[in-house]
Amino acid sequence: MIQTVVKRDGRIVGFNDLKIQAAIRKAMLHTDRGEDEALIGRITDHIAMKGRSQMSVEDIQDAVEVELMKSARKDVAQKYIAYRNQRSIARKAKTRDVFMEIVNIQKNDVTRENANMNADTPAGMMMKFASESTKPFVDDYLLSEDVRDAVKHNLIHVHDKDYYPTKSLTCVQHPLDHILNRGFVAGHGSSRPAKRIETAAVLACISLETAQNEMHGGQAIPAFDFYLAPFVRQSYKEELKNVEQLTGEDLHHLMDAEIDDYLERDLSDLSGDERMKQHAINKTVNRVHQAMEAFIHNMNTIHSRGGNQVVFSSVNYGTDTSAEGRCVMRELLKSTYEGVGNGETAIFPIQIWKKKRGVNYLPEDHNYDLYQLACKVTARRFFPNFLNLDASFNQSEQWHADDPERYKWEVATMGCRTRVFENRFGDKTSIGRGNLSFTTINIVKLALECRGTKDEEERVNLFFAKLDYLLELTAKQLDERFQFQKTAFAKQFPLLMTKLWAGCEQLGPNDTIEQVINQGTLGIGFIGLAECLVALTGHHHGESEASQQLGLRIVSYMRDRANDFSERYHHNYSILATPAEGLSGRFTKGDRREFGVIEGVTDRDYYTNSNHVPVYYKCSARHKAEVEAPYHELTRGGHIFYVEIDGDATHNPEVIMGVVDMMDRLNMGYGSVNHNRNRCMDCGYENADAHLETCPQCGSTHIDRLQRITGYLVGTTDRWNHGKLAELKDRVTHT
Repeated sequence: MIQTVVKRDGRIVGFNDLKIQAAIRKAMLHTDRGEDEALIGRITDHIAMKGRSQMSVEDIQDAVEVELMKSARKDVAQKYIAYRNQRSIARKAKTRDVFMEIVNIQKNDVTRENANMNADTPAGMMMKFASESTKPFVDDYLLSEDVRDAVKHNLIHVHDKDYYPTKSLTCVQHPLDHILNRGFVAGHGSSRPAKRIETAAVLACISLETAQNEMHGGQAIPAFDFYLAPFVRQSYKEELKNVEQLTGEDLHHLMDAEIDDYLERDLSDLSGDERMKQHAINKTVNRVHQAMEAFIHNMNTIHSRGGNQVVFSSVNYGTDTSAEGRCVMRELLKSTYEGVGNGETAIFPIQIWKKKRGVNYLPEDHNYDLYQLACKVTARRFFPNFLNLDASFNQSEQWHADDPERYKWEVATMGCRTRVFENRFGDKTSIGRGNLSFTTINIVKLALECRGTKDEEERVNLFFAKLDYLLELTAKQLDERFQFQKTAFAKQFPLLMTKLWAGCEQLGPNDTIEQVINQGTLGIGFIGLAECLVALTGHHHGESEASQQLGLRIVSYMRDRANDFSERYHHNYSILATPAEGLSGRFTKGDRREFGVIEGVTDRDYYTNSNHVPVYYKCSARHKAEVEAPYHELTRGGHIFYVEIDGDATHNPEVIMGVVDMMDRLNMGYGSVNHNRNRCMDCGYENADAHLETCPQCGSTHIDRLQRITGYLVGTTDRWNHGKLAELKDRVTHT
């Protein structure tokens, strides 16, 4: 007697004979002779009684075919067999259609899911084949039923689901000094510790690239200036030794000489030790500049993840006031300003200037001149972005200006926006830590489900009840993924779990990563606050103070529940202002099918990114900042603020400084400025002409606009998905 059934996805469910009856009846209805309830009953009973205690769906259907063929109703058997074949073909057809879109390099939201991945190359195609094959496996075998149901009904999105089976983590802030001072083993070869600036820059690249292949998210260096500074002095000493060999003089007394700054100077009016010292400085500056050029070039050309994507890399810097640290920053900024190749803007690494009063923000601060240079570079090249260390939530009690390792207590961020700082299980630091995984809630759909409630107070209360359920479900799902991730062995991540992750030194190759993984964070993200508020109140937070208060109430509630989950599950839960790329259109498309076109909610092809004021809403930069600023303190998992300006910003770095001043006044955490930048896709020429149609350098008409998509740049909008292209078209400037 049949008791349980093994479904096609591997799940085991109780036997239900009504499903056999329904299938036979459906076949009979497609024949001329119609239904025969007696035959249906006899076949069903026979199969149920004679079958094994556990059978697969396919075995049961085979048994139905046999019984129908033995009966007088061969016509029903024919229809039943034909229906089974059609269903089998339909199941395969969906996969076939997706695969053929990849094969034919069609531009759609599958092949353009990640704008910095070239899905048209053989390696890129293999990645997409693997990705699209893996996601159904995760749905069927790794997600619990309630989570799978929420995903299916467009309520949540599990990010990087294709990487779920690998047990990989999202991102990490590299303690680069571990690599530079100790060396590491990558693959079949090992790297010795660095001795000069060129080697240090190369090892930084290798560290980022190697870890990228072990993780599914981005890689960042939290204190690029501090980490590389010692190798500037070592290179200076090497140059002095070269002079000693050339002249035969003993210059040992100059090795540790005080150097105020590494600036090139003409030697013609210098003599003696001063001339020798300056010559070594000049040579060192030139080497640092070349090392920074090579670093940027490598980060835009070295591929990872099967050879189809450059490393999603970020570097944080700005607070090292030593002459050597300043030299690293100055030459990195100069190289960025000059551009790569034919002078085009470098896409990676995303550069982040760590702004700090008393260090680099005020005119009397030691690194103020480099801050001015950073703003000049941003005005031309989009980067660096600006991280506000003076924001109340970005400070640590352990930070002291006279601490030579103060960078350990400075928050650092991934360029896209992901932030890791607070920690229930160790030091409050960003170093050696990152996000483990994150899942985004579709708060717009929750609001749409409440539209039938006429009274606004009741409608809002219903929304919060639905939100609470979904927050509980998301926290559970993230814990389930954590429980799966923690079973990975350290040897599965040969660099990450030997040199980079906090506490990894205590792990052996065959130890699981369980004892260190909790240093990371679990992110609960959200998208479309603006559309959610329109659905609930008729107005978004940029146009209504009442809606703004409701928006803050919603995100505050999410923050409070995340804190509750941290206590209950013993994890570092945080709220993330999701950097939605492919998701911005995916949620919208599903909700529009279900609820129709609703003005201000589903009438565009995308939902507004996280808590931002809609890109199409015309307002001043100050108003946008005042609306978005309070959300930064609530979204400790990551946030970002943008101002869109018109025209050529190259010669107007003051506007960049004005935005940073605004961030400072409003206690914002992280942000930057978007502006015009055209790129000739044939020769690399760039300018800021708003109406450029023909390249003045090579005559090409293949002109594209360099744009920021969620936190990072994309070299061509040709790789943007449908939703983000629609958003780009709607963007207005803030003046």
